[in-house]
Amino acid sequence: MEDKPAAGYRHGPPWVFKGSALYQLHLVKAATARAFVPKDLRLVEAFGYTLGGMFLARYHDSPAGQFDELVVIAGIVWNPPTSCAWAARVLVNSTEACRHGRKEVGLPSHVAKFSQTEASALRNKPMVKPNSFLSMLGMGSTFSKKESCRGFEISETTGSSTRHFCNISLPVTGVAAGSHKDNKWIGPAIRMSLPSFSGQTEDHPDLLKYSCKVECRVRPVSPAKIWSPRTAEPQECSDGKNGSVVAESDAQRQSVLVLLSRPILALEFSSLLMHVDAPKTVAPHSKKKEVRYSST
Repeated sequence: MEDKPAAGYRHGPPWVFKGSALYQLHLVKAATARAFVPKDLRLVEAFGYTLGGMFLARYHDSPAGQFDELVVIAGIVWNPPTSCAWAARVLVNSTEACRHGRKEVGLPSHVAKFSQTEASALRNKPMVKPNSFLSMLGMGSTFSKKESCRGFEISETTGSSTRHFCNISLPVTGVAAGSHKDNKWIGPAIRMSLPSFSGQTEDHPDLLKYSCKVECRVRPVSPAKIWSPRTAEPQECSDGKNGSVVAESDAQRQSVLVLLSRPILALEFSSLLMHVDAPKTVAPHSKKKEVRYSST
């Protein structure tokens, strides 16, 4: 992969992305998330779980042009005085965006193929189901055979080889279909910041912190359904803890475990405008133990 930045990325930072996205939060087992978190960072967990999920985006305008992105969020990590999200894996169908993620932002980026599939073929496969909490919010209905869905098959590509990663099926809303006739409410316009830690990779050995400043219309939607071949749970080392960073041969499989965890909230971002700042180096706080919250 070339070290020379793509022409579009030379105009930043901040780097500007426009499009739409699904931001989905999951309850991820702490044992699964720890496989991706470096030793000197603390995992924020409660009752054996942390807050992870995914950010699935389609950009129609960006420094790398049009491309799709799937960010698998392992969980929340604590490095005083703040806590941020930690990405387990980033998949993009753009070599320029992949190079930028690795070389400039310190992300575990990989090139992937995003193929649209027949969603009906996915409905008969085992997928993650929304829980009762979403039903309480009016978001927990399952897909019926009459419901229009859009499916994606995501496969990682390395050279000439391709390896299946997962399938994602989501309902086609008025916004996704490009029409608001049957979905007049597209949600309020909001502004927010999504801070993240990155780095401690071969390209960026230091701990980095960057922020995505988001402007969009947001509304709750039914969670996407995710399917992948059966994946084994991460194995613990003899000392009772996982390694600081999971081996690359297992990273893909364990990233899928994050996606197969229980979804608790899904938000649709339409009219998305995102400014990504350049990452800054931060000093990691010495890790003594994971951060846990007690009910007492």
